[in-house]
Amino acid sequence: MSWVLLSIFSAVLLGVYDLAKKNALRDNAVLPVLFFGIVTSGLIWFPFIVWSALSPESYPSPTFLVDKLSVSGHLLLFLKSALVASSWVFGYFALKHLPLSIAGPIRATSPLWTILLAVFLMGESPSGWQWVGITIVLVAFYAFSFVGKLENIHFHRDKWVAFMLAATLLGACSAIYDKYLLQNAEIRPATVQAWFSVYLVVVMFPFFLLWRKGAWQTGTFYWRWSIPLIGIFLLAADFFYFTAISQEGALISVISPIRRGAVVITFLGGILILKEVNFRLKAICILFLLAGITLIKLKTG
Repeated sequence: MSWVLLSIFSAVLLGVYDLAKKNALRDNAVLPVLFFGIVTSGLIWFPFIVWSALSPESYPSPTFLVDKLSVSGHLLLFLKSALVASSWVFGYFALKHLPLSIAGPIRATSPLWTILLAVFLMGESPSGWQWVGITIVLVAFYAFSFVGKLENIHFHRDKWVAFMLAATLLGACSAIYDKYLLQNAEIRPATVQAWFSVYLVVVMFPFFLLWRKGAWQTGTFYWRWSIPLIGIFLLAADFFYFTAISQEGALISVISPIRRGAVVITFLGGILILKEVNFRLKAICILFLLAGITLIKLKTG
């Protein structure tokens, strides 16, 4: 399966993941929702890590499971977890307070920063038609800022918009780091995902304890079954994503805009399920977004 198609599958699952997050965060405390979603992912991967350690010669190791990492390899993956956790803390707080049909497109501006980092730091060179597609995608994202004003969301001074922008910048850095781990450090996708999921629990546990002790009040916590679904859908989305990046010739500057096509799913969910407004103007932005993604797909081998 091509890395472009894998990226599209990841985008669809990422959109469903965002819907699960929005449902779980509705009138709910942010930190425990984030923590238990992460715990779900860690619990799914932990038995595979143990299995790989105890029986490395059996299926699915070594072709699927976990490499024997050096100390430096573990430190690299721990840093990945810390970077993502920082992005998620900002993003979850923002998502709780912003309409999903606005928060999703803001988060989707991540490709702009990812492209700049990939071009200037990693020497990537998208083709001319890919640049056209990427530009159309970014213009569509920018148009959402004008739609947001109709809902009294002023991007230049709204606290939660700033939180989402911080999450977006950290997410772009994480995307570049993913390429380094999978292509430069040559760590296999399953290894990155497994240890990243486990280390996320370690990173987020102190924040969870602060919430438990009342040092960081983010509201009352209510258990919902959408909370473990956060972890499950994220695992599925990341599996396709990491596999796409690991393929020879894969461009993170192309994968990132495609993956942010998840905004289509969040848009439909926000309108149909959450009854958000201004759907016609948002739909026009979405059409341009789809046009850009389609162009990227057609002009990529």
